[in-house]
Amino acid sequence: MTSAASAPSPGSAWTDFDSGTCSVARTAALIGDAWTVLVLRDMFNGVRRFDDLAAHLGIARNVLTRRLGGLVDAGLVEKVPYREPGRRERHEYRLTPAGKDLRVVMTALRDWGDQHLAGEAGQPMVIRHADCGAEVHAELRCEAGHLIEPRSKLTSDPGPGARLRSA
Repeated sequence: MTSAASAPSPGSAWTDFDSGTCSVARTAALIGDAWTVLVLRDMFNGVRRFDDLAAHLGIARNVLTRRLGGLVDAGLVEKVPYREPGRRERHEYRLTPAGKDLRVVMTALRDWGDQHLAGEAGQPMVIRHADCGAEVHAELRCEAGHLIEPRSKLTSDPGPGARLRSA
């Protein structure tokens, strides 16, 4: 909590604020690792079992264990037990509501990659809305409903959780 003497004001420079309170920094700390993003991508595409994730990603089992543990600890993924007949109990991993809320982030990453990194053959995957078949893309809108284009001017103001950097 900030004191009245150190309360942020809209006139403060961006660099005057503690970047540790930034929501982008906090989110990057949870999912900013390439393996974690790929684990999430596969989970969004229905891959839920450890062995399937390890095989599809080509990831070392100890690395996958750490990434899944971090996602579980962060509340983005939950472990759900299952047992195939005649086998020991195992777990599959399912996105929680908080994890599912990352769909727009994952879609934005895919859209950017399709636009700037796809080869001559084009986008490697097309995501479609199951109800109508149209392609799905991320877009940015303000609360009033205006579409925000890449060149739209935006401003940043400190929010209630902003904190000035300590000297």
